[in-house]
Amino acid sequence: MDTPAIAETTGGARVVTFGCRLNAYESEQIRARAEADGVSNAIVFNTCAVTGEAVRQARQAIRKARRENPNARIVVTGCAAQIDPAGFAAMDEIDLVLGNAEKAAPGALLPQPELGRVRVNDIMSVRETAAHLSDGLRDRARAYVEIQNGCDHRCTFCIIPYGRGNSRSAPAGEIVERIGRLAAEGWNEVVLTGVDLTSWGADLPGTPTLGQLVARILKLVPALPRLRLSSIDAAEIDPDLMRVLATETRLVPYLHLSLQAGDDLILKRMKRRHLRADALKLVADVRAVRPDVAFGCDLIAGFPTETDEAFENTMKLVEEAGLSYLHVFPYSPRPGTPAARMPAVPRPVIKARAARLREAGAAALARHLEARVGKVLEGLVERPGLARAPDFTEIAFEGEAEAGSLRQMRVTGHDGVRALAVLA
Repeated sequence: MDTPAIAETTGGARVVTFGCRLNAYESEQIRARAEADGVSNAIVFNTCAVTGEAVRQARQAIRKARRENPNARIVVTGCAAQIDPAGFAAMDEIDLVLGNAEKAAPGALLPQPELGRVRVNDIMSVRETAAHLSDGLRDRARAYVEIQNGCDHRCTFCIIPYGRGNSRSAPAGEIVERIGRLAAEGWNEVVLTGVDLTSWGADLPGTPTLGQLVARILKLVPALPRLRLSSIDAAEIDPDLMRVLATETRLVPYLHLSLQAGDDLILKRMKRRHLRADALKLVADVRAVRPDVAFGCDLIAGFPTETDEAFENTMKLVEEAGLSYLHVFPYSPRPGTPAARMPAVPRPVIKARAARLREAGAAALARHLEARVGKVLEGLVERPGLARAPDFTEIAFEGEAEAGSLRQMRVTGHDGVRALAVLA
């Protein structure tokens, strides 16, 4: 679990972010709302529920914040608060619990005793996708635009739909307008983000596809050099997206796939919508139209009932699919999910399997980096001495370059984690 990020507002509120990039995006909305409402002396915890460890870290951080800031107003929101509002309300350190639908609403962070200490509504009743969205989360190099929220699928290990609600899409026109504004401001890369990105459009009139949206963005915002997708579901890559990957170099050659496992029986028990062969066919099909593509993926180690043989199938998938980046999750039972009731794998076995997958990921990354030695890559400068190539290769470079700029870099070697380069 990453160390929580902390953002300050001029209105005197601190936002502490746990979990995914979407949470970080929404923390920007919270920050902007706090500033607009003149909130002062408040600490807002935007929590994550994807693992038990994420919830434990949030509770620990809340207790620490209260000890260090006895007079501050502490507000807790995010997926963990949405799923278990009573559990957080039972903590004496907390002044207010807000649901995901309420956390950036006007006045939400202000004291309103008449509304109660817990303001968490039924997330499944939410149908709108945030006309209130900010222009985007921006780091020093790129901007992120939320195009979708929620999820209609019910994977047996996942609690997130109960924190985010059903899938809902932002209108294409609004997305294009926002990205056009970011490009006009000089941003060289925009990342499309959401909970289940490839489901974008299913709830909109005419059921447009993600591929159609991407094509529309690239056509109507010609000034944007790079467009990147966040994690996508291997079961939902549409023909339009394949065509754009084949024909439009501004859509970067990197896909992060939500694979989770490489064994068919485990995939079925996870209630995933793809099998092993589907994943292998997908990467082969994408490589056929975009040979420079690189793949990352999410994998869960030690899912309930996972045998040694099933785990080895996941291990083999890393090399067979030619993956470059692994995000490994030791299985963590989430109360209320079907998987939590399945026969568990012993924790020491889960830990050992996660370690082996991470080792396989390190070897895969080293192979990826070795193949880039001697090449000239276009790096988006993230901060002094560090950049990111279109295929997600991290580049440590020698020379001076401004954050957010695009520079050509010649790769001279690698250290196993990043490419080493000089400005070309």
